[in-house]
Order: sequence, then C-alpha cells, then structure tokens
Amino acid sequence: MKRVAAFKRVAALSQTAEDSAVAAPVRAAIAPRRTLPLLGRVAAVVARRVLLLAVLLAAVFAAVELLPGDAATATSERGESAADLAARRQLLGLDRPVWERFGEWMTALPTGDLGTSARGQKVTDLLADPFPNTLLLAGCAFLLTVVAALALGCWAAARPDRLTDRIIGHAATSAFAVPEFVVSVGLLLVLSLWTGWLPAVTLTGADGDPATWTMLIMPVLALVIPQTGWNTTIVRGALADQASAPHVEAARLDGLPTRRIILRHALPGAVPAIATGFATSTGMLLGGTVVVEALFNYPGIGGVLASAVASRDTPLIAGVVICAGAAISLVLLAADLIRARVLGARP
Repeated sequence: MKRVAAFKRVAALSQTAEDSAVAAPVRAAIAPRRTLPLLGRVAAVVARRVLLLAVLLAAVFAAVELLPGDAATATSERGESAADLAARRQLLGLDRPVWERFGEWMTALPTGDLGTSARGQKVTDLLADPFPNTLLLAGCAFLLTVVAALALGCWAAARPDRLTDRIIGHAATSAFAVPEFVVSVGLLLVLSLWTGWLPAVTLTGADGDPATWTMLIMPVLALVIPQTGWNTTIVRGALADQASAPHVEAARLDGLPTRRIILRHALPGAVPAIATGFATSTGMLLGGTVVVEALFNYPGIGGVLASAVASRDTPLIAGVVICAGAAISLVLLAADLIRARVLGARP
C-alpha cells in the first residue's frame, strides 16, 4: 500500500509538472493580449482627457475675449497715445482673430511653449516657481485628506447607526458646507491673532519658497477640513454599500472582529468608489487652493492667475489652466486605472 501511495504521489507531481509546462506557453501567449487591450483603453482615456482640455482652453480664450478691454489697454502706461496702444495690440497679436491666436498657441503647446505674457515674459518662466509651490500645498492637503477621510470613514462604518457614526456624519457634512475662505479666517483668528502660534501670512525666502514649513500649516488645514468632510462621506457610503455584500456578511457570521471585517473584507471592494471620489475632489481642491493662497499670501499660482485676469493676459491664464488641468487629469487617470484593476472594467 505504501508503494501504491508513493506511486500515486509521483504520478500526480509528474502530471502537475506536465500541465505547468503545457500551460506556460499558453499564459505567455495570452499575457500580451491582455496587456494590449489595457494599453488601448488607457490611450483612449488619455485622448478623451486631452480633447476635454482642448475644449476647456478654447473656452478660456473665448471668455477672455468677451471681457471688457484687452491686454494692451490693461498693461498700458499712463500717457500712452492711441498709436502706442495700436502698436502694442499688433505686438501682442490682438489685431488677429481669437481663433487664429488659439490655434497658434495650441500648435506650440506640444513643444512645451506656453506663449508669451502681455508684459513680454515667457509663461513657462512665470509659472516655474509658483506652480511647484501650489503642487506642494495641494499635495500635502490631498495626502492628509486621504488619511483623515479613510480613518473617519472606517471608524464610522465600524459603528453603524450609533452615536459615533452620527457625530462623524454631521461633522463631515458641516465641514464640507463651510467654504475655504471661512475656514481660513477662522484659522487666522484662532492660530494667529488669538494665540500667536503661527504667522498670519506666508513669508518667502530668496528662492521664492515659503521661509519655514510652519507657514504651510494653516493653508493646508484650510484645504483639508472641507475636503475631509466631503471624502469622509464618500468613504462611509462606499463601506455601507459593501456591508451587504455576501463575503462581508459571511465574515460577520463567522464572528470575525469588526475591524478585520472593515479593513480586510469591506474596504478592498470599496476602493474603486473611494478612489473615484478622491480623484473627482481634486478639482475642488485646486480651486480652493487659489482662494487660500490669496488669503495667506502664499506664493502659488493663485496670485499669478488673479494678476493675469486683471491684465486680460490670455496666454498666462491658459498656461495656469493647462497646468492645473494636466494635474487633475493625471489624478483622474490614476483613479480610472485603480478601478479597472479592481473591477476589471473599462477605465
């Protein structure tokens, strides 16, 4: 009997090795076929995002054109004659149709040329320092928002319909309902004017960056508080949807701890909805960044954009829009890839 059992084990191992040897070429042949459709879907998503950005930029050019005045008038010096203004309009290309100027700007965009501002400076040079500062501010706020929203959402989901769940739900709704500038004013009163713990405005060093990291605290908090309220609601709702899933109910019937059920069984299934929620809030985050930068005198694109709108500087406005739009598109693409990875769905 021992010899028969040993013979069966050897035969089973041989069959397994043979099956693996046969299946390996099949898997190798199938893998590229799976990779190519994924690359095609990603390319389609990128193409849609690029088309959307192009439409947005066309709207920017048209909107600036409809504003009263133009860049030549807004940047003119006192005492300039009509001939000087006409020469400036010709220099800035304002004597040409807006669609022609938009086409020229879009043609140069793939080479990294964002055009020349109304004051004769390269747009890329004007955005070289402020845009990284804005990315730093928005990036810190985004990371803190992800951590806080996941923690609060999971905490509330672990105690459904209890006092903790209701308190977190009401606090999240209230936090999201308060605009960033109101949060900023409150932080200024409490952390600066009343206690003196933090500086009221952002001071910059010789390189144009904030002088100390403490000057990032209040601007980051002003962005984190409303965004955490919004995303906590999304996390809580996604986990509530997963609570009725069969595998979650089975884990609950098995008597597993609530924390393990949330983290190991409910949260992985809620990842696509949560990732999409975080990604879609990126636009609101960057929009709030412009307001917060103005209030705290932060050296980001908020001040650049305000100055560009005041001077009707279309290339500079378009440069800010394309940089912000590209950042948002990358985050949305990452969320689409996560959703496709988890669900196997089309991004």
